[in-house]
Formats: sequence, C-alpha cells, structure tokens
Amino acid sequence: MDPYIDLLKVLFPELLITHFDIAKHEIEKDVLHLHFEEKIKIPVEFSSKMVISHGFHKTITIQEFPVRGKKVYLHIKRRLWLDKKTKVVIQRDWDLVAQGTRMPIEFAAFF
Repeated sequence: MDPYIDLLKVLFPELLITHFDIAKHEIEKDVLHLHFEEKIKIPVEFSSKMVISHGFHKTITIQEFPVRGKKVYLHIKRRLWLDKKTKVVIQRDWDLVAQGTRMPIEFAAFF
C-alpha cells in the first residue's frame, strides 16, 4: 500500500481518499486548499449499465480541521455519468456534508 495514501486516510475521511483523487493543492499564507475529483472508475452500483464519464457537478467546498496551524478547505468535484442506453445523466449518492452544516459528516457527528 502507498504510505502517502495511508497517511491521508488518517487525516481525512477514508471515503474521500478511497473514491477521489487529489487534483491539485494550493497554499496561501495560513490556508491550505485541497482539490479532489471523483475517480473515473465506474461505480459498482452502475456496473449493470453502460455508462461513461459525463463531466462534473459544481465544486463543493468543505472546511476541515486545521493542519499545522493552517485552515484547510476541501474542494470536491463529484463525477456525473451518462447511461449510454437511456441517455440519462446519473450520479452516485454521496453524503459528504452533514445536513445544515458546512462540515464533513464525521466532524459534525463529533459535536
């Protein structure tokens, strides 16, 4: 296993690291921006369909725990899929943000 991936799983929700790739990062003074894109791997729940990647949703931004004194913002792009047979755009049902908050579910559950 990749030790960097193992480290990221300790710092961030495992769901995020398992299903998303880090597209880029930016460091501005006291702020760290991490940009994630959903992996292009076809989700298991769509395995019975003929689907292709069909772009992304609008990016969502989640404020995470600070790391080494820096504010951390996760910018997450969820993938859209096109069912080639029905021509319907479909998506995974991700529960990334706790209802009524701008925090990850794991963080909101802590409170």
